[in-house]
Amino acid sequence: MTSVYPSNFRQKMATGKAVLGTGMPAPMTHIAAATYATGCDWSWIDIEHSPWGLETVYPILLQGRMAGVAPILRIPWNDPGMIKKAYDAGTVGVMIPQIDNPEEAAAAIDAAKYPPMGSRGIAPFFAGYLGISGHDVVTQANDETVLALQMESAEAWEKIDDTLALDGFELLILGPADLSASYGGEGDVHFSKVENIMVDLAAKVKKTNKALGTTFADPEDARRWIAEGYTVMNVASPMVFGTVGLQKIFAELREEFGTAEV
Repeated sequence: MTSVYPSNFRQKMATGKAVLGTGMPAPMTHIAAATYATGCDWSWIDIEHSPWGLETVYPILLQGRMAGVAPILRIPWNDPGMIKKAYDAGTVGVMIPQIDNPEEAAAAIDAAKYPPMGSRGIAPFFAGYLGISGHDVVTQANDETVLALQMESAEAWEKIDDTLALDGFELLILGPADLSASYGGEGDVHFSKVENIMVDLAAKVKKTNKALGTTFADPEDARRWIAEGYTVMNVASPMVFGTVGLQKIFAELREEFGTAEV
């Protein structure tokens, strides 16, 4: 078995320490290489809202494994065919948006896990590219891969106790913007209702064997919520921090040397 498999991401989550991720700015291999070199434990690769498809991103899934970083792929919907294809393409984790109730969560678990836990079909496409035997994948996948379910609605919060009681998913990701919208907060991630729910949710998850995560652009927000228990934290993206940093540099240089106005 090669050093790129199995991933140690689940072991990292089990430590209770900060497990830090960042968004993948674009699905090009050179950008992925720079992102994986930041020291992140995982990368949020989004094909829910981006125009990218699985055919575009699968090379960077393998690249992440080879770099020792866990690619976590957010797919468009709770689709069993897409869940299976995402894992077969090589992702360590599949993130599923808008899981509103335990029935939807149970369907996701069934699609994500090999028998006897679920009904995932056997054909791990990525194994041959990394020199891993398909048998190794099949025998270890249920203990190696991560299923991340997103809580993003009022219904999901109302039914969260029943969802958390299910075995078979390892990570709950709270989506603060959509949760805010669900309660009339228009996507404000600091909406008071959302912040109160986040505190209460952290207390609930601490009583389970699951990890809890979320995403923020501001590092100070990330610090606040990691301390609260959201240890699997996505912090913006390299592009965000790069552009913000460059804006600051340009502003400082123009203040010192003037602005070329015409």
